[in-house]
Amino acid sequence: MRYCTKCVMPDTKPELTFDEKGVCNACRAHERKVGTIDWKQREKEFLEIVKTNKKNDGYDVLIPVSGGKDSTYQTIKALELGLKPLCVCFEPTIATELGKRNLDNLQNLGVDLILVKKDPKVYKSMVIEGFKTLGDNEWPDHVGIFTVPAHFAVKFNIPLLLWGENSQFEYGGPATSQDNKHLNRRWLEEFGGLLGYRVEDMIGIDGITKKDLYLYNYPSDEEIQRVGVTGVFLGYYFPWDTRRQTDVSVAHGFETASRHIETTYTNFENLDCHSMTIHDYLKYVKYGFGRATDHACLDIRNGDINREEGVRLATRYDGRYPYEAVTEFCNYTGMSKEEFDETVDTFTNKKIFLQDENGEFLRDIDGSLVRNSEYVLR
Repeated sequence: MRYCTKCVMPDTKPELTFDEKGVCNACRAHERKVGTIDWKQREKEFLEIVKTNKKNDGYDVLIPVSGGKDSTYQTIKALELGLKPLCVCFEPTIATELGKRNLDNLQNLGVDLILVKKDPKVYKSMVIEGFKTLGDNEWPDHVGIFTVPAHFAVKFNIPLLLWGENSQFEYGGPATSQDNKHLNRRWLEEFGGLLGYRVEDMIGIDGITKKDLYLYNYPSDEEIQRVGVTGVFLGYYFPWDTRRQTDVSVAHGFETASRHIETTYTNFENLDCHSMTIHDYLKYVKYGFGRATDHACLDIRNGDINREEGVRLATRYDGRYPYEAVTEFCNYTGMSKEEFDETVDTFTNKKIFLQDENGEFLRDIDGSLVRNSEYVLR
């Protein structure tokens, strides 16, 4: 594994590239963010969008929300600009009590909010299928959080959809995707985490029908064009800074956790859903890095820590076996812990993690996988 010389991201991250100096394209994008991008011009462009979309009646903008720090910030920003938003939340897989409180807090900022509680039988079947076939238990959530708001934008005749960050810019992705200002069907299919699976591939799983999947299909091109629905990234028009934006959200009532989340050292992200921790753990076993590495890279780029500190934090927190989240996930799906572990092992990288003479993965006494010394972060 090759690690970026500025941050701590490895080259196992899909679609991440390194230049001749060993610097990843996410770090190079950040250099543009703080150095060459004309944010005043982009803000001016966004204010023109706001002006165009303000109505005499009805909603000016639709904001997909979870109640997390980012969607809370998006809502605050929209209200500050005088927009009347409709907020739409696609119910998390395994909602936490803290997440529910934060969603209530977001609504109490002064917005109408629709909470979509999906068919639990259909959704659970897709969660289990995503987990066992793709190694991604959050696959149906990745679909729903993008398609459901678009459906409501069509139904309520709201042309403007306001998203948060462009993950391809903040975390690294193809150069052609980093300066995307729009989130549309194409972005969802290429970068939305579908892993090559299509919604129709779920038909027949535990009796799932095409009708069951209506909400999980993006509205037709005809519907989108009729209303003129355009999804834009707020992070394209304003510099995205997670910790500073979290401070803004906290000042408006957002609650952080009392301690760090299982798979990382921060206490302000993935607070609304137990299942996201499983998703982060699966990323670790596949690629050798997890949520702690993501956070360390952002903190290094934003000047909150140096690379040496990032190495320590990523090494200390990435890859710890998430017992609490596994217990919640097994209770939700009806799986045993043994079945869960056996499934995870089928996706675990055999080059990065050591095995015994029988091909079984080695684990420390705390249940964490043992890394091959060749692939240790330095």
